[in-house]
Amino acid sequence: MMKTMVKVLCAALAAAGLSAAADAAEVKTIRVGVTPGIHEQVAEFVKPLVEKKGYAVKITTFSDYVLPNQALADGDIDINIFQHKPYLDTQVKDRGLKLISAGTNFIAPMGFYSQKIKTMAELKDGDKIAIPNDPSNGGRALLLLQKFGILKVKTAPGAIPSVIDVRENPKHIKLVELDAAQLPRSLPDVTVAAINTNYAVSAGMNPAKDSIAREGADSPYANIFAIRAADKDAAWVKAYVSAYQSEPVRQFILETGKGAILPAF
Repeated sequence: MMKTMVKVLCAALAAAGLSAAADAAEVKTIRVGVTPGIHEQVAEFVKPLVEKKGYAVKITTFSDYVLPNQALADGDIDINIFQHKPYLDTQVKDRGLKLISAGTNFIAPMGFYSQKIKTMAELKDGDKIAIPNDPSNGGRALLLLQKFGILKVKTAPGAIPSVIDVRENPKHIKLVELDAAQLPRSLPDVTVAAINTNYAVSAGMNPAKDSIAREGADSPYANIFAIRAADKDAAWVKAYVSAYQSEPVRQFILETGKGAILPAF
């Protein structure tokens, strides 16, 4: 009887040891995809906070808005932080990606920049305005131009407008659609460019000071954490998001962004 109990105890201890070893081997490296600029800076700040929760973190920087979602869908990264939900919704619909939002991080108001004029009221007949060529950010720029009284668009309820939806354009503004990352470089060639905050910051501009017009704080375009739908209940997702949505990160966003971005948590 005693020998049998010893054998059982040894077997249990061995099993526990194997289980602990397995748990240690399963410590996850969270692969995070970001775009250059403020998203990258905040992700680097968040990294040690996540590591304190027992996860390694690897950050990959992408130069455009298309690759991060494809990389996420393909399993090359685990989470990306660069887009707002309207953009993700468009990508999911158009490309059949099984991606979802895991929460919000910060709002980066779109700004309008110029090397030729100081206010939108100075726009003249036939001037060129460059806008992002992806549907959601392009539509966002068009809605802002409508809000500023430059033109009017008409779409079905809930639809994102495109250049073909422009119905009134009294100043005959020429809309130039460009890749979002190229917009800062377009400034010498256009009158105004609508530039997302991360690319404006990367180009050395201060959105709060250098933009001639800017999206309001009531913007619905808060940036999100995108993950694969299959990971929605994963412990690492909760660990990463909770580390990001913490007070130290809130203060870092306010101090580093200098008014260019605002926490959305």
